[in-house]
Amino acid sequence: MPANRTILVVDDRINTLKVLMLFLADNGYDVLKASNGDEALAVFSRHPNIDVVLADLKMPGMNGLELFRRMNQLRSAPPFIIMTANATVETAIKALKEGVTDYLIKPLNFEELPIVLAKACRQAEMTRELASLRRQISKENKFHEIIGASSVMQDIFEVVRTVGPTDASVLITGETGTGKELLAQSIHQESSRRDKALVCINCAALTESLLEAELFGYVQGAFTGAVGNKMGRLEMADGGTLFLDEIGNMSLALQSKFLRFLQDGTFEPVGATKTKRVDVRLVAATNADLEAQIAAGRFISDLLYRIEVIAIQVPPLRERVEDIPLLVDHFLARYTGRYKKALEGVSSSAMQAFMDYTWPGNVRELKNSMARTVILSKGPEITLDDLPDKIRPKVKPSSGAAGMDDLPEGGINLRDMEAELISNTLQRCKGNKTMAAKMLGISRKGLYEKMERLGIRSG
Repeated sequence: MPANRTILVVDDRINTLKVLMLFLADNGYDVLKASNGDEALAVFSRHPNIDVVLADLKMPGMNGLELFRRMNQLRSAPPFIIMTANATVETAIKALKEGVTDYLIKPLNFEELPIVLAKACRQAEMTRELASLRRQISKENKFHEIIGASSVMQDIFEVVRTVGPTDASVLITGETGTGKELLAQSIHQESSRRDKALVCINCAALTESLLEAELFGYVQGAFTGAVGNKMGRLEMADGGTLFLDEIGNMSLALQSKFLRFLQDGTFEPVGATKTKRVDVRLVAATNADLEAQIAAGRFISDLLYRIEVIAIQVPPLRERVEDIPLLVDHFLARYTGRYKKALEGVSSSAMQAFMDYTWPGNVRELKNSMARTVILSKGPEITLDDLPDKIRPKVKPSSGAAGMDDLPEGGINLRDMEAELISNTLQRCKGNKTMAAKMLGISRKGLYEKMERLGIRSG
């Protein structure tokens, strides 16, 4: 008997509605009713815990398929079953492609109906469980605003926890888009300076003279256009943290002046004669090889030694592939909310494409790609067709029967193929079964059942 399962029944024929309500109530369901699409939407908006919607296809005004679309605009619709007396193959395919769970032919088979509903209720339960697991995994693998379940990211988080409370200078290295500024923010948040300012400046975005003025400030008359005194970023960061992004772009002259500040904590604003003293914790970042720049005469070795008391190298996304599903889910949740899109998730083939792509722009590129994908998505979940061309796998042209020439003479044992696919996926996900199930496009429970049937050890 289904305990506390709620079904919304929508049919413009009152007699059909009454019969269904009595039958479903007798079978242990809590039943909500609506006689048209607008009424159904009103009920749906008032009841957030509907498990299944059972709706007639042909109704005056809004038909069943349009009702499904409108529900998805409000929030992700629960399993949705369409009833129709005029089913055709084309109608069924269209409905299923749009994300409808199932369809039933009228007059209804009341022996089949409980089976279909029980299956839909199980789907609703698994969806809720998966959402809960995703929230739990995201929470467990989120450090401040950085997401990472991979061992390399967990090691970095531990370093930040250890180094954060100290005043040691930190140099963060890594490719563009890996999240160096987020890491700097986490270092500041882990420090005793968290209640003071974190002041950021991008050394690559300013000319030498502008960078010097921004960093140290200036006094009135220091140069043409200096009509008043201006506080520099160093002084703004007093008591807090200064983050210098792309420090490798700083000129040699400015490096020398900044090195003097690091040695004794004092500086003079541009055009000033009076020395100022501040208490600043330094975090710097670069995507350049500073050792190579020293060898080329473009960076001062003593400055590197000063800023690199603690060195943290952030790996590129292609070296922590197991974090990609977490990041995809994170950005999916962010952008479905921002752009008011009803998306249930990402198909297994689309997730595999995300994981196979090399991400030269790293997390920043993934973030922007997810925003674009969510905005342009058409169905209830993200599929390969929704992905940018550069991420979508390239299909090799086929000649003759599809792949038949590549088959071994003895054929292929499907059981062995399935076992190998699951084992390889588990290995790729470092044994994380939730991640593996997501990649395979099955539920966690379904993965456990397959592992037991195929004799695959959990490792």
